Amino acid sequence: MLSYLADYESYFGPLRLFGYLTLRAAFAGLTALLIGFIVGPWIFAKLRLLSAEQSLRSKEEVGALADLHAGKGKTPTMGGLMICVSVVVSAVLWATPNVYVYTALMIYLGLTVIGFLDDYLKVVKRNSKGLAGRWKMLGQAVLTGVALLMLLSVPESASQMRELWVPFYKEVLISEMSLFVLVPFLFLILSGSSNAINLTDGVDGLAIGCTVTVALAYMIMAYAAGNTIIADYLFISYIPGAGELAVVCAALLGASLAFLWYNSHPAEVFMGDTGSLALGGLIGMIAFMVHQPLTLIIVGGIFVMEAVSVILQVGSYKMSKKRIFLCAPIHHHFELKGWHENKVVIRFWMLSLIFAMAGLATLKLR
Repeated sequence: MLSYLADYESYFGPLRLFGYLTLRAAFAGLTALLIGFIVGPWIFAKLRLLSAEQSLRSKEEVGALADLHAGKGKTPTMGGLMICVSVVVSAVLWATPNVYVYTALMIYLGLTVIGFLDDYLKVVKRNSKGLAGRWKMLGQAVLTGVALLMLLSVPESASQMRELWVPFYKEVLISEMSLFVLVPFLFLILSGSSNAINLTDGVDGLAIGCTVTVALAYMIMAYAAGNTIIADYLFISYIPGAGELAVVCAALLGASLAFLWYNSHPAEVFMGDTGSLALGGLIGMIAFMVHQPLTLIIVGGIFVMEAVSVILQVGSYKMSKKRIFLCAPIHHHFELKGWHENKVVIRFWMLSLIFAMAGLATLKLR
């Protein structure tokens, strides 16, 4: 919204600075950080007042892990509301409105609502089940359809959103995906990324810390995709207007850092599904719109590890009644191996940074 001030530079020269994407991205990050520090304590106090406490799994479900996490039972959840307010307000202020920004925020707000309902049911019923999985998937499917309707109904994005680009390849792999391919493909991206971050959110600071590195990587990718000179140099898809998603990523980066301040060990608040489902969906949607959906497997390597560990654990137990890990997701395995929670988190952060740099390297390795 503030980008329109650049139209009045003839009246006051410095207003032209609001036309620069890099400046707006920087201020979006700072604004989200500031909003997080302002509204965060107020939101968290309200959550504590409403006794919106995290529901933990019982010892019958997770064994010794329940003893390790026993002290977390009084920690409020739904902290993702702070991230949501920070990201949305900052993005609306600093991004130039276009179909990509609207779609990203629609997905983010929609999944925030789904996650909030899940957390609300957990808090009210005092169990760890929450919203049934089929309803979550139905919500994700509806949001997938709405997102594609928005993108395909606008001429500036209709043709490009049907393209499929893959890492390490200079040309578009599929120039026009049919709806029979496009719909399940986007649904897989949204549901996969949102559920993967949800699984990662199991110890203090882990999910939000890894979100910081992923947001930073996709901020760079979005900027490159929206810049014709950089896109041509790197042999990646040039998408007019997609550079504004760098502003959204910067807002996400700032909001994530603000939340990490409160979520670091020992956590004062958890993001809950209100945060994790929405963050994963937003990242997945941005990855799709900047033609880097498969690169998310590399950039979000930690999230992939967590999701794959659960799949392997469940599959192994169903087929052989044996478990591969002491507990899944994999960060709990290392906790039960004797690693302190902080050691798990910091080492996973380091891996997340390496994965993000590897993902960025794919822009040049073509």
